[in-house]
Amino acid sequence: MSEATANENKPVQTLEPGLKGVVADWASDQRSFKTASWGKAMMWIFLVSDTFVFGIFLLSYMTTRISTPVAWPDPSHVFGLHVFGVEVPLLLIAIMTFVLITSSGTMAMAVNFGYRRDKAKTTLMLLVTALFGATFVGMQIFEWTKLIQEGVRPWGNPFGAEQFGASFFMITGFHGTHVTIGVIFLLIVARKVWRGDFDNGRPGFFTARKGRYEVVEIMGLYWHFVDLVWVFIFAFFYLW
Repeated sequence: MSEATANENKPVQTLEPGLKGVVADWASDQRSFKTASWGKAMMWIFLVSDTFVFGIFLLSYMTTRISTPVAWPDPSHVFGLHVFGVEVPLLLIAIMTFVLITSSGTMAMAVNFGYRRDKAKTTLMLLVTALFGATFVGMQIFEWTKLIQEGVRPWGNPFGAEQFGASFFMITGFHGTHVTIGVIFLLIVARKVWRGDFDNGRPGFFTARKGRYEVVEIMGLYWHFVDLVWVFIFAFFYLW
């Protein structure tokens, strides 16, 4: 039998017609969840829901900023720092962004070492990531303190539109809470990795089956999400 004849005799796969075909196409993503663990699937669902929350906050911010008749504060001036007598615009924000983006790299390394079952390097990268996160939160506290001392409040500020204070404190505070929670859980997971909970299957919170470091990857999903959200906050608040 020739190759052309063999190809002709192969069954041809056809798409399901009508409404069933549309449903089958849109439901194809469910196959991904069939192979994912319960913890990873729940983290994805949480991140999708959190995306809607941050999206609503940012849309509300854009609507408020566009609709207010009062001039919006100039971010270069409001978020500037005086260094050696010279005002440097967005210096602190640039450092904060660099620290948080760098933490995504160390988190990715922690996941990589975790699946290699390298306990020491996984613990080290988790601790470094937690240190970067804590540094970010510390700088955000400094930023908040500076603005409060300059008179910025949720109900008004001396730089322009009154809605600026409410939008800024709500959105950056909500994000900072996410980072703080992430740092706490990074420390918890790092401790469990160092104790060998994922090597011996020790029962307890966030402990997977023996030899499985999947919790580190789940933690990485959350941390990368937090970093990605900051990119949008940085663009809308500090660059616009």
